[in-house]
Amino acid sequence: MINRERLLARFLRYVHVDTTAVEGAGAYPSSPGQLTLGAMLVDELRAMGLEDVSHSEHGIVVAGVPSRGAEAAPVVAFNSHVDTSPETTGANVKPQVIQNYQGGDLVLPGDPNKVIRVSENPELGDLHGCTLITTDGTTLLGGDDKAGLAVIMELAECLVENQNITHGPVKLLFTCDEEIGHGVDHVNIGELGATVCYTLDGGGAGDIDYETFSADLAIVTIRGVNIHPSIAKGKMVNAIRAASAFIDKLPYGRLSPETTADREGFVHPYQIEGGVAEVKIRIILRDFEIAALETYATMLRELGAGVETDYPGVSISVEARRQYRNMREGLVHEPRAVKYAQLAHERLGREANLTIVRGGTDGSQLTERGLPTPNLSTGQHNPHSPLEWACLDEMVQAAEVLVELVQVWAEDPARTR
Repeated sequence: MINRERLLARFLRYVHVDTTAVEGAGAYPSSPGQLTLGAMLVDELRAMGLEDVSHSEHGIVVAGVPSRGAEAAPVVAFNSHVDTSPETTGANVKPQVIQNYQGGDLVLPGDPNKVIRVSENPELGDLHGCTLITTDGTTLLGGDDKAGLAVIMELAECLVENQNITHGPVKLLFTCDEEIGHGVDHVNIGELGATVCYTLDGGGAGDIDYETFSADLAIVTIRGVNIHPSIAKGKMVNAIRAASAFIDKLPYGRLSPETTADREGFVHPYQIEGGVAEVKIRIILRDFEIAALETYATMLRELGAGVETDYPGVSISVEARRQYRNMREGLVHEPRAVKYAQLAHERLGREANLTIVRGGTDGSQLTERGLPTPNLSTGQHNPHSPLEWACLDEMVQAAEVLVELVQVWAEDPARTR
């Protein structure tokens, strides 16, 4: 029912479009390639015969697949994002397709120093005989989240082609700039009209993410005094030195992404810019418990006060900005969202794993805004890295889960939107 070759072709077509998000671009979407890919999706959806398709000025694509045999069933939406992470370029992607993987490390041809090692990717041990897609080692692949795009598009075409599948109304939602925290800024949830949504933005196969981090962004501004170094004695206050001291005081053995796992939160400085007069440090705060975020912000302010004492004349301010919240808080109000995803796996004879994700998705914000949105697997691995790879077989499995899932919702006894 799922067309494996077509799914692969879709994915390869999408990863060739540079949709790298640009933080601080001052435009939405933040890069023109996102509009380009959105237009491609619109053309493909219309070529399938779908008429309810729109592409907004902000790059948001919404499409509807009419119900078949279950018109009163709840509206189910599926979401993925067109942008890729700004941490590694997504331009000039050269995907490598490895058919019938037989095991062993994968040396990437564009940079032999980049190696996807089995020791660091133990899941490869379960994928012998599968089809893998990697980069050449010089760019992202874009599996996050173009694997999700390809899976949802394959679902849509499968539903159009197969008249024997009973399903209720299905909505497709493709967003922009998720990687920089703005994926749902211009989504009208009321117009979407869905009872439940699923993001297709997860790794591997069989996972149902029902919790995410809660997240804030801290912007630390360190102000000094600049003056020509020839007359600087007793006058210059070097913000760069103070910034170095501030970063050095951040906990590393704990509360850093390099040293934490599972439900442990972290405080992660990821960007620094400036000069002698002023330095700005961007730090992401992450934890599964919302209260911990304020604790982390307070810690930063206390560290700043200590650096001000050590470097007279320096002033340090910490601004904490809300980003997204743990989807757990909203999913409790619609237990069918997770329950029916589990049932879809079970009906396919597969085990569903209830998992947590040490990050966030568009689903975090959609859930917070009232649309329950757990996250499902798409076969992507090593996101945000030139060592990124995807598994076609897991993408096929993801599409099969979606076909089953819309049928589960069509049988929903509540029959309410």
